[in-house]
Amino acid sequence: MLTNAELHRYQRHLSLAGFGRAAQERLKAGSVLVIGAGGLGSPALLYLAAAGVGRIIIVDPDRVDASNLQRQILYTDEDIGQPKAEVAARRLRARNPFISVTALGEHFRRDNALDLVRACDVAIDGSDNFATRYLVNDACVMADRPFVYGAISGFEGQLSVFNWRGGPTYRCLFPSAPPPEFAPNCAEAGVLGILPGIVGTWQAGEAIKILADVGEPLSGRLLLWNALSMTVVTVALAADPRSRPIQSLPADDAPTVCAATEWEIDAAALQMLLRAGPLQLVDVRDDTERAEGAILPSLHVPLRSIEESAAGGSLPGLRPELPTVVYCAAGVSSLRAVSILRAHHGFVAARSLRGGMLAWRALSAGS
Repeated sequence: MLTNAELHRYQRHLSLAGFGRAAQERLKAGSVLVIGAGGLGSPALLYLAAAGVGRIIIVDPDRVDASNLQRQILYTDEDIGQPKAEVAARRLRARNPFISVTALGEHFRRDNALDLVRACDVAIDGSDNFATRYLVNDACVMADRPFVYGAISGFEGQLSVFNWRGGPTYRCLFPSAPPPEFAPNCAEAGVLGILPGIVGTWQAGEAIKILADVGEPLSGRLLLWNALSMTVVTVALAADPRSRPIQSLPADDAPTVCAATEWEIDAAALQMLLRAGPLQLVDVRDDTERAEGAILPSLHVPLRSIEESAAGGSLPGLRPELPTVVYCAAGVSSLRAVSILRAHHGFVAARSLRGGMLAWRALSAGS
């Protein structure tokens, strides 16, 4: 039950049609695990605390660095060198004394993932690498918990809710992680400071909707946002039954990969390249996927053919000296293909379409 002080604090929620006291009490009874107190985690944590989520668990092993301050709004210059989880917890307790905040200055690992996820009602992934993201997904599938996904790169952001009431999981979108050689250092890739602020706030919004049982969570849909063009597009995602039979978690030594890579090109840039002049566009999907639609003109060279060529075979019809863009369904298989083309066939300028056909269709729908 809400105390008189809480009734006063949350008055704007209580008077909100479609929310009210019952939803606020559900928030107070709820718990959220936030993995990563950085760019995405900072705004998510602030709004979860302000909204009155009863228990917040923060997992982050890092310390505050001066380079964080451009986007990680929980921290100030005085916090440099201090543990992020502890600083974040202190700030949240000061913002709302009616909530419980647990700070864990450790990695989200195989040996603690299931216990942490089972201790919460919703998980928010604020990490910046594929290894943690797959670990979050698999732990949530095994523990039957929803998780709110957010990802950022450069000027673009993504948002979805996975594993919500039988809906798609992260592996439905990206079945497996690309190998680590695809990504440069995350610091080199860069990100516009406001991007994680907005996407992280959206993540808090989705978690609040789930806990309060209001509205419709972003399950079965992927939101794509481009800050430069100010376009927001939502595309449908289908659940793949093959993503659910998870019996164990990935090993701790699974490759950690930054979500951004210099080997990628976004859909808007590809559109401009196609208008500008000669471009070798390669579709590495299978026959069934290509039959459902393709970017034309493009050459069809399935990924399996490219993988077989790594052992010394050739790729007739492809010219390494031409500007080359490779695409697949969601941007993962194409990264694998680009790696092989660069390493074994001299395609030094080959790039992958970030987000694959999902991103291309989203751009076409918004134009």
